[in-house]
Amino acid sequence: MDFAWQAIIMMLSGFLLLRISGRKSIAQMSIPTTVVMISIGAIIVQPIIEHSIIKTIVTIAIFVALLIVLEFLQMKIDVLEKLLSGQAISVIENGQFNLKNIKKIRMTIDKIEMQMRQNGISNIADIKNATIEPNGQMGYELKPDARPLTVGEFKKLMGAMVIKQNQSADIDGSLFYEVIQDEHAVSPPDELK
Repeated sequence: MDFAWQAIIMMLSGFLLLRISGRKSIAQMSIPTTVVMISIGAIIVQPIIEHSIIKTIVTIAIFVALLIVLEFLQMKIDVLEKLLSGQAISVIENGQFNLKNIKKIRMTIDKIEMQMRQNGISNIADIKNATIEPNGQMGYELKPDARPLTVGEFKKLMGAMVIKQNQSADIDGSLFYEVIQDEHAVSPPDELK
């Protein structure tokens, strides 16, 4: 029965300590975070085998504390962030694959094309620049002609169109225009002349 209580205590301790370390999906984890999380998973099982819950909880707490310190230092020291987490690598420049960088990150063209499709991009020529971020996801900038229409651009277009229509309506069909110009904008029917 002690076995069951140990498992419950280890699970609760693991949840608590992982909660303190922060929420990130596997894709968002840095290399140190991934190493710590895998280590914690292996460590959680140890007290059941070795019968030392306190040592296990202290070990996990040390791992989590070290992770928090490393993440804090990464925020403060750019060199440490580059070293531990890496940086974005350009894989597409002006619609062309950057083969040198693709080889550097050991990624295939097929995997880059898969990420393009997942982002709704069907033609590499539509991409101005694309990067593979440290978390493995693709960041991209579309060329101006391939960008979707934004609400702001739509409002500008519609505003210009409405103003143009109003101006032409004001000039061509306004009864006041006829009075000012002393002529009909639209000729009256022949029966009324």
